[in-house]
Amino acid sequence: MSVPYTPASPKKKPFLRLAYEQRQLLVLCIPFLLVVLVFNYFPIWGWLMAFQNYTPAKGIFGSNWIGLNNFKEAFTDRNFINAIINTLNISVLRISLGFLSAILLALMLNEVKNILFKRTVQTISYLPYFISWVVASSIVYMALSPNDGIVNTILTGLGLIEKPIPFLGEPKFFYGIVGASHVWKNVGWNAIIYLAAMTGVDQELYEAAAVDGAGRLRRIWSITLPSILPTIKILLVMAIGTLMTTSFEHIYLLSNPSNISASRTIEVYVYAYAMRGGRFSYGTAIGMFNSTIAITLIMISNWVSKRIDGYGIF
Repeated sequence: MSVPYTPASPKKKPFLRLAYEQRQLLVLCIPFLLVVLVFNYFPIWGWLMAFQNYTPAKGIFGSNWIGLNNFKEAFTDRNFINAIINTLNISVLRISLGFLSAILLALMLNEVKNILFKRTVQTISYLPYFISWVVASSIVYMALSPNDGIVNTILTGLGLIEKPIPFLGEPKFFYGIVGASHVWKNVGWNAIIYLAAMTGVDQELYEAAAVDGAGRLRRIWSITLPSILPTIKILLVMAIGTLMTTSFEHIYLLSNPSNISASRTIEVYVYAYAMRGGRFSYGTAIGMFNSTIAITLIMISNWVSKRIDGYGIF
């Protein structure tokens, strides 16, 4: 009785030998590794301020230790709880609208056969990405102005409203304004990633599906979307890590005393209650809380991703 042949699994090379063989690549990585260590990991020792009543004159090693008092103060402040709720609401809206709009735009552009029209739409859609939030927020503010804003002008001209609405003066409109302006500014740039992923799809799959009678929507659903699913998953896991953060410039420039109940995010709260008052320890404690939540969310989402199909970002 013959025994079936089974190829031997390749042996793993020792770490030192592998490092020697890839020494050129490792040398090229050193500058980037130093940048990450200096600007991302070395400042972590400043988290000590979260447990102190820090004063710049005394420094970290001379300031008084107060334990968890900064954390206790934050979680007993109703404004901080309101900031957490607003941050979560805005982030969920931003991530969901951002993903759906970018994927939808990429799918539509991928189906366009006219190259000139496709490039024109791409250029127009991602140009706002290169505008700073200072300029973009000013455009949003002018467009929503109750005096001569284009939105109120159109709505009153169509008879949909009787008098102009102060959109930025009412908290109930703030989430929608932030979500819509985020899509307007970033949808074109985010769609480029999905378009790049779609270029790697085997065209023979589309041809075979067309021969079998699959329409355009069926080809998108059964071929295009499954092919870019790994890209969507990676970007989604990374986006979940930003669930507790928002763009400070975007929110702060659109906020005012009238909508502060909806525009008070964690970054705005830290700036108003910690940085402007010189309470660096209090701001550090909130930043430490934010970073811990972000890392936890990334680990959980990556674990869920691995449980679904065995793949994650690490």
